[in-house]
Amino acid sequence: MSAYRADVQSAFPLSPTLAGRLEQAAVAALERHGAQSGCEVSIMLTDRDEIRRLNREYRGLDQATDVLSFELNEALPEGGIYLGDVVISLPVAQEQADSGEHELLAELSLLVIHGVLHLLGHDHTGVDDQAEMWSRQAELLEELGLHATPTED
Repeated sequence: MSAYRADVQSAFPLSPTLAGRLEQAAVAALERHGAQSGCEVSIMLTDRDEIRRLNREYRGLDQATDVLSFELNEALPEGGIYLGDVVISLPVAQEQADSGEHELLAELSLLVIHGVLHLLGHDHTGVDDQAEMWSRQAELLEELGLHATPTED
């Protein structure tokens, strides 16, 4: 049993296999990048309208995006920390997978890893920070046997 937990939810029908692979990506990011034992995250797959609403409400950007992270860092009653939520637009992820010519699983895993790294305090605001974050994402994807190239700067 892992010292970490990721709860995957979806507004769309989602196979248990895909949900399990996304949970695996989240746990891998937690294990390898500084999470204390007992950390939990939620991963939510949603539609373009909902992620646009969240992006407008929380970031002031009235546009759909691929992934948003909401850091909470709340103590859990049974011990550990609830780091927060990662929300992914499934339609945007599919478009990015198509344009990048890779599997949807790879794109979703990349976005899960990206979101979890943000919850762990990593960012990509500067050139060096971006290079480091992209490297961490690529390493984790490789460990998972996947390949996807980030589409944002």
